[in-house]
Amino acid sequence: MATKTIDASLMQKMFLAGAKNLEANKEWINDLNVFPVPDGDTGTNMTMTILSAAREVSAIANPNMASLSKAISSGSLRGARGNSGVILSQLLRGFTKEVKTATTIDVETIALACQRATETAYKAVMKPKEGTILTVAKGVSDKASKLAGETDDVEEFLSKLIDEAELVLSKTPDMLPVLKEAGVVDSGGQGLVVVLKGCYDALIGKVTDFTITESDSKPSSEEKAGVGAAIENVDIKFGYCTEFIINLEREFTEKDEENFKKFLTSIGDSLVCVSLDDIVKIHVHTNHPGLAFEEGLKYGSLTRMKIDNMREEHNEKVVSQAEKQAAAASEAMAKVKDSKADEPKKDFGFITIAPGEGIGQIFRDLGCDQVIEGGQTMNPSTEDILNAADKINADTIYVLPNNSNIILASNQAASIIEDKEIIVIPTKTVPQGITALINFEASRSKDENTESMQESLGLVKSGQLTYAVRDTSIDGKEIKKDNYIGLGDKGLSSVGTDMITTLTDLINDLMFDDAELVTVYYGSDVTEEAANEAVSAISAKFADVEVELQYGGQPVYYYIVSVE
Repeated sequence: MATKTIDASLMQKMFLAGAKNLEANKEWINDLNVFPVPDGDTGTNMTMTILSAAREVSAIANPNMASLSKAISSGSLRGARGNSGVILSQLLRGFTKEVKTATTIDVETIALACQRATETAYKAVMKPKEGTILTVAKGVSDKASKLAGETDDVEEFLSKLIDEAELVLSKTPDMLPVLKEAGVVDSGGQGLVVVLKGCYDALIGKVTDFTITESDSKPSSEEKAGVGAAIENVDIKFGYCTEFIINLEREFTEKDEENFKKFLTSIGDSLVCVSLDDIVKIHVHTNHPGLAFEEGLKYGSLTRMKIDNMREEHNEKVVSQAEKQAAAASEAMAKVKDSKADEPKKDFGFITIAPGEGIGQIFRDLGCDQVIEGGQTMNPSTEDILNAADKINADTIYVLPNNSNIILASNQAASIIEDKEIIVIPTKTVPQGITALINFEASRSKDENTESMQESLGLVKSGQLTYAVRDTSIDGKEIKKDNYIGLGDKGLSSVGTDMITTLTDLINDLMFDDAELVTVYYGSDVTEEAANEAVSAISAKFADVEVELQYGGQPVYYYIVSVE
């Protein structure tokens, strides 16, 4: 029997199934990253975006279209991370605007909602690029418009829309040469297809579990209530809780396991190593997560890679407990929470995103009010940026994203906030963010500072050095797994088997005639001694420029460099 309409209860199940299907496939989507670097995060960003909405949706006991639409739109907008997550949130926002006043939805309503979803998402992107999730969404909406007059069977309708989505997705490499060269389809488009398939599976009864689990990062009920044992302010020897799974590509013998454990113990503690058939699960506390990853890559490919900064988490717990104790002593203090409302109001405030503790401290020293930990490996959400803005007592707040994948989320925060003005300076790299902040002058007007900071972005060139997680070819350069790769402002700059040579090749590609200064920020996986050796090599090769070394503390990327 044909399904003619979808009511609110069924729509709730379909949305939750779509979210769960995306979560189940996020690592596969991450692996579709064009650049073979160990930080592909499209699947993770889209998953965290949709789960932010799914948690609100699952909490609705007796849903109607209005309550579902509000939960989906609000949850995804505030939880959006990365460009793909922001675009997904805009697709959901447009779709729900069309269906929120309906009692039930049919194929005609879905077709109109798909059209509105696509239009909303395209408007959110300043320069829409075809061959992406936007193209897949447009293919779906165009097909929906054509099919709406041909059938009233929702099951048949959605099945054909998914077929069209997969067809358009398969053509994305023909629209973006970089996808074809890397041998992948667009990861964001794939994520959208996965969501649609999950929705369809719920429609036909294939999925029956719609439970949304809470994130591990959520505070416990005791923490929310302020109950718990006293937290000692101790020194943490190994700062990064590092977890990952190895998908074994060769035999993992008892001797291999012994040697692997011995290596991990030499760089950390709290080791857990569990071998099960063709996978190995690793947990270790270390100051050098990248070294653990590199050792694991000797045995197979990595998945479920997770790094948590325990020092920062511990400090936050200590501060949180101190605030709770103060609140218990004074009712007035309980109303302050973590805001800066009692501080003198100022004209301008600053929020920046920093991928490492050293870089974060540099921004603080330059006068930045709120530093959000994040970057390429962990994009902050729209809500993270809004929460940071709430803590700054200023009418105008500049946001420095320092990553092209965080600009859309920053812009979304600017469009949502009501009591302040957020101005996003579209910094795509850490060096651009530092340059923009240096070019701010308190005596200037808002417009003058905005113009000056934006113009300063062209004064610096940036690069990053990391390693390849798979064989591929980009821009005509052959890349082998474990090669060092240098990424410049315009893409791949250098590839090699020697770290320092690849780094100097990267800097050479960034160099220009009037260059005066090269700044090198070394990451958490590089010792100060090794960083000094790199600086010596750079100074020898580029004798006419000054070379400055700074501790960045960023994971995954051995070095971030700037030339100005």
